[in-house]
Amino acid sequence: MDMNILHLDQNHPLLIEQLNDLGFTSHEDYTSSKPEIEAIISNYDGFIIRSRFKIDAPFIDAATNLKFIGRVGAGLENIDCDYAEKKGIKLIAAPEGNRNAVGEHSLAMLLSLFNKLNIADAEVRQGKWQREANRGLELDGKTIGLIGYGNMGKAFAKKLRGFEVNVLCYDIKNNVADDNATQVPLQELQEKADVLSLHTPETALTINMVDSEFINAFKKQFWLINTARGKNVVTKDLVLALQSGKILGAGLDVLEYEKASFENLFSSEMPEAFKYLISTKNVILTPHVAGWTIESKVKLAQTIVDKIKSFVIHRERSD
Repeated sequence: MDMNILHLDQNHPLLIEQLNDLGFTSHEDYTSSKPEIEAIISNYDGFIIRSRFKIDAPFIDAATNLKFIGRVGAGLENIDCDYAEKKGIKLIAAPEGNRNAVGEHSLAMLLSLFNKLNIADAEVRQGKWQREANRGLELDGKTIGLIGYGNMGKAFAKKLRGFEVNVLCYDIKNNVADDNATQVPLQELQEKADVLSLHTPETALTINMVDSEFINAFKKQFWLINTARGKNVVTKDLVLALQSGKILGAGLDVLEYEKASFENLFSSEMPEAFKYLISTKNVILTPHVAGWTIESKVKLAQTIVDKIKSFVIHRERSD
């Protein structure tokens, strides 16, 4: 397996160690700019990235010897997938690696919201002992609606098996249901759900999907969990729904305001919608870490190694 691989983001050491053991030659460059990488990418048969920069058509054109791209994560939205595939480049992602972590984080956010754990914790630390104000809700008897029923949605549904809940899923693909969830049309999910959890990629169909019209189509007041992609939710519309009580609370691991711009929110003009999110008590925020566990770091790396090995072996047999 005499191939040169460029690693553009740091990952678990086993990724490079195992690829080297398989006969690949690994090179690491975690600091060069995109133009600098573009100037040398033709030297490589493959590269591995998380989210350092967008892999667009000009970059792919420069990668004249490229055979595969490995993304240590679930989504491929930072890659021009259609153009890469047109060029015969294999795209390798690892949703299996962090799906369990995302399922657990989604459940943790939901239980924390229902039981006001973040509010109660802050009050006790301030010397307040308010039991009645912190009376919680039980998950049993509720209907959980999942939009997107791939690796992440299925993982969350599996975690919900210990509860007496009705789990519904909506997906653009047919026949994705399993023993843990019933597939229904979107209208039925909006009619019945007490909780909405998003498990969708970032695509033209999902960007700004959760807007006022979408939210108001729900028959009941509901809780929102988003461990998917920040741009799937229109933040100002979410805030309006929180203020009106249509959305009872939200657990947000992802935000519209992510990447390099996020820290700037606290040193420049902060959007009014974001000011509300960080000040209200019925919203829990985490920094895109739902799939970011000690265990998932290992699983993601191992999944990429295994898939690269399988791809190269299959390719060699086909030649």
